[in-house]
Amino acid sequence: MTPITEVEGRRLALSNLDKILYPESGFTKGEVLHYYATVAEPLLAHLRDRPVSFLRYPDGVEGQRFFSKNPPPGTPSWVKVASVPRSDAPGAEQVMVQDMASLIWAANLVVEFHTPQWKADELAVADRLILDLDPGPPATVVECCEVALWLRERMAADGLQAYAKTSGSKGLHLTVPVEPTPSDQVSAYAKRLAQEAERELSGLVVHRMARALRPGKVFVDFSQNAAAKTTATPYTLRARAEPTVSTPVTWEEVAACEEPGQLVFHAGDIGGRMERYGDLLSPLNDPGQARPLP
Repeated sequence: MTPITEVEGRRLALSNLDKILYPESGFTKGEVLHYYATVAEPLLAHLRDRPVSFLRYPDGVEGQRFFSKNPPPGTPSWVKVASVPRSDAPGAEQVMVQDMASLIWAANLVVEFHTPQWKADELAVADRLILDLDPGPPATVVECCEVALWLRERMAADGLQAYAKTSGSKGLHLTVPVEPTPSDQVSAYAKRLAQEAERELSGLVVHRMARALRPGKVFVDFSQNAAAKTTATPYTLRARAEPTVSTPVTWEEVAACEEPGQLVFHAGDIGGRMERYGDLLSPLNDPGQARPLP
């Protein structure tokens, strides 16, 4: 029998709680739901008011994975949706994960959470800038950290404060709170930063996506600032071999990183980090921290 639980007055059917989703560690669906319940406060702060895209992996990390932007079949009527028109679907809508009940409902679908840099009330007007640092083997997150420190200082020279998180995969994300700005303008500024990094860190950085250019270098992906793009939300689990998390990190941790494993965090690590640091990315949700682009 599928267990029924009540979350904030909403009745939810939680299915297959013993199902192993991460075979290498034996991490189950029940543990996934428990993880999301324990990080609900900071996660919801980064999801709230943003249309959510799901990367679904209902049969676990070794099964089929697929992206879903439209509200899934059977979405409860109480789950908020936002109008997000697209050129191929003018009437398109996407889910908004606004509270604990909708978070646990979504987590029961087995998903990664991905969000844009803008909120649903101002389509394509970004309040965040994102730079995705993706290492091309044999480069690792260690090289990403070197690039991140340079980009941090470069953006500080423009009056911008950058914050770091792991991608939950092999790279690093830099995120900056900005005053509401059209996405195309944020993208243009981010591209200039990536190009400048390539010039200044010769042999280490590439700003173009071509695979042939990337071995041994850090690809500074500025494209996720485009209005149509999304990025892994802070604190989301990733559909990787282990239940890794896109985890906020301190600049001291970035500067001290000498081995890739130093910046790998699993679901079980996040509670302790929250007790020690709180939400290191909370300034992103404070309009008073936002600064204008130069």
